[in-house]
Amino acid sequence: MADVATAVVAGEMTVEMVQASQIGMKAMAAAIAVGSTGIASGIAETAIGSAAVGATAENKDVFGLVLLLTVIPETIVIFGLVVALLLLF
Repeated sequence: MADVATAVVAGEMTVEMVQASQIGMKAMAAAIAVGSTGIASGIAETAIGSAAVGATAENKDVFGLVLLLTVIPETIVIFGLVVALLLLF
């Protein structure tokens, strides 16, 4: 690790170091894309899920609609996964 730090300070970065850095940045960007959409989906699910349980408890006929509404935030994670795959490949 000290060799890499001294190479960076001296300005002697090799092609392999640059490529490894680019691959690492792509991986970090993909992780941020999936992680942030997963957290956002989880936050949205808490509000929608609790309201869905209350609505279903009062009227069992709305179960299909409520199920559809709870699935909608999960599509955001799929979009994040698509963005991550586009970044990696």
